[in-house]
Amino acid sequence: MSRFKEKKGGTPAISTASLPDIIFMLLFFFMVTTVMRETDLKVKITLPEASETVKLEDKALVDYLYIGPPVSEALGTEPLLQLNDQYAKLDEIDPFVKAGNERRDEVLRPKITRSLKVDKKTAMKIVTDVKQELRKSNALKINYSTAQAR
Repeated sequence: MSRFKEKKGGTPAISTASLPDIIFMLLFFFMVTTVMRETDLKVKITLPEASETVKLEDKALVDYLYIGPPVSEALGTEPLLQLNDQYAKLDEIDPFVKAGNERRDEVLRPKITRSLKVDKKTAMKIVTDVKQELRKSNALKINYSTAQAR
């Protein structure tokens, strides 16, 4: 009879000591390489000031329309409409509204807000024309973006 018994079992346990290092390295990599997409403004916008403002609660349900003079002087000084990253004409508002609706669930569609970011020196004619086109597209929840009064 032998004094030593053979150990029954399989492979030894895998060491997880380096697992936190790997997780933090991956987290850091994704934080550095991820780009938060924002619209490149092609129009100059100086928001008007307002004293009674309310913050929008869910920014994921907001579509922005920018109106102001173009950044490039080659395009003149008349205010232009910008939808997403492109200059647009008034007849392009309806497809913009429909695309915004299609991106979201049907339940959330009535909660979508169209926010107008308008330069404070812009004449109201183009703003009124944009609002009329939004009304034709049944986009009735409209807000004006402003800067907080000092």
